[in-house]
Amino acid sequence: MQTIAAAKNLHKVYRSDGIETPALRGVNLTITPGEFTAIAGPSGSGKSTLLHLMGGLDLPSSGEVWLENERLDDKNPVQRARIRLWKVGFVFQAYNLIPVLTALENAAFVLELRGLPPGERTERARAALAELEMEEFASRRPNQLSGGQQQRVAVARALAAEPAVVFADEPTANLDSKTGLALIEYMKRLNREKGLTFVFSTHDPRLLEHVRRIVHLEDGRVTSEEYKN
Repeated sequence: MQTIAAAKNLHKVYRSDGIETPALRGVNLTITPGEFTAIAGPSGSGKSTLLHLMGGLDLPSSGEVWLENERLDDKNPVQRARIRLWKVGFVFQAYNLIPVLTALENAAFVLELRGLPPGERTERARAALAELEMEEFASRRPNQLSGGQQQRVAVARALAAEPAVVFADEPTANLDSKTGLALIEYMKRLNREKGLTFVFSTHDPRLLEHVRRIVHLEDGRVTSEEYKN
C-alpha cells in the first residue's frame, strides 16, 4: 500500500538548562493517501510535536520521517523547505499569518512562493476564502480580524495550494460551533472529492466524530488506534 507520510521509531527530547523532557517515545505511524485521520490525546501528550516532525518543521532526536518517497530528517533546511512548499499544507494553532499582508494575500502566499501567475493565485485564494465565508474580509489584515477569522484564513492558505497532505494543529480550537462544523464539512468535501489527505491533532469531539481513524497518543506513545466507517 502506498504511503504518503510515515514516522519510524520517532523520539523527540527537548533540552533546557540541563533538563531533558521527552516529548515522543518511539512513535510509529503510517499515513496512506486519502486518509482523514486525527491524532488525539491530552494536553502534553505530544500531538503537536508529532505533527511538526511529520511536516518537516522540526527534526527528531532519533528516528525517521518520510513524506512520500523522500526522507525528511536527513535533509538540510533548504531542502526540507522546498519539500514542504510543494507537498505539505500546515494549519498552525497560532495562525502564523503575515501581519503586513491582507487575508487574500496571506491565502495566496504559498501559491506566490510556487511561482503561480498573479491571476491564478488570486482566483484560487479567493475561492478558498469564499468556501470559508471569509471573502468579504479579503482586504483586511490579521490585526483587523478576530481569532476565529484568522484561523479560517490560515486554513484557506493551506487548502488553496492543494498539497499532498495537510497537517492541521487543532484547526477548530478557536471557532464557534457553526463555523467549526462548516470548516469540518469543507475539509471532508476536499478529502472526498479531491482525495486530499488530512492529519489533525485535536481533542475537539466535533472533529473526532467525523474522522475515519483516531490515533491515541499519551505521554509521547501511541496507545491505541480506532477505525470508523
